[in-house]
Amino acid sequence: MGRAFEFRKARKMKRWSAMSKAFTRIGKDIVMAVKEGGPDPDSNSRLRAVIQNAKSVNMPKDNVERAIKRATDKNLGDYKEVLFEGYAPHGIAILVETATDNNTRTVANIRSYFNKCNGSLGTSGSVEFMFDHTCNFRIPAEGIDPEELELEMIDFGAEEVFVDEDGILIYAPFESFGSIQKELENREIEILSSGFERIPQVTKKLSEEEAADVEKLLEKIEEDDDVQNVYHTMQE
Repeated sequence: MGRAFEFRKARKMKRWSAMSKAFTRIGKDIVMAVKEGGPDPDSNSRLRAVIQNAKSVNMPKDNVERAIKRATDKNLGDYKEVLFEGYAPHGIAILVETATDNNTRTVANIRSYFNKCNGSLGTSGSVEFMFDHTCNFRIPAEGIDPEELELEMIDFGAEEVFVDEDGILIYAPFESFGSIQKELENREIEILSSGFERIPQVTKKLSEEEAADVEKLLEKIEEDDDVQNVYHTMQE
């Protein structure tokens, strides 16, 4: 198994565990998808993907429909995706993905978390290169040979395919999202969920005490409503 498998295994159940946080995140994803490509999922592939993710965390259909309707309101401010980079204590690199309608507020908040926890907020490009930007798809395992699927999906950019208790996972570079989504839909293979992740190229093992220092910062960042995802190079 490759790095994507190990990364997924380590993170399982750690993130997205709070249902309200997941709903907030998906609500923002819906707004950004609708603003970008319109409210019709048939013609908006990004919105289709977000709706699949909403189903995967049992977000009520009414909530999804309300979020789509709300996103079409021209008076509703847009969310901007902003990436923050920095270091936690003990040399651990951190990437923070946010979706914000007030960049000034978000910058101030993220900077304060780093400062309070003995970290340092870096400049653009300071740690992003330490992570591989990937996309992933989860599909049902029933009736599908993962080895055969992997061979077939290589042509569309897939780099790693593996099975876990929730189905088959396909990992590929970020740029391959559209081609893989289209191919799975053409084959009428149900996409249970999909998304993007940043996988650290190298991780660092810390002592229990050092890890607690890093976790303190991670918890502060993850509690912020503007934060969508947090990635780091600490070995889990």
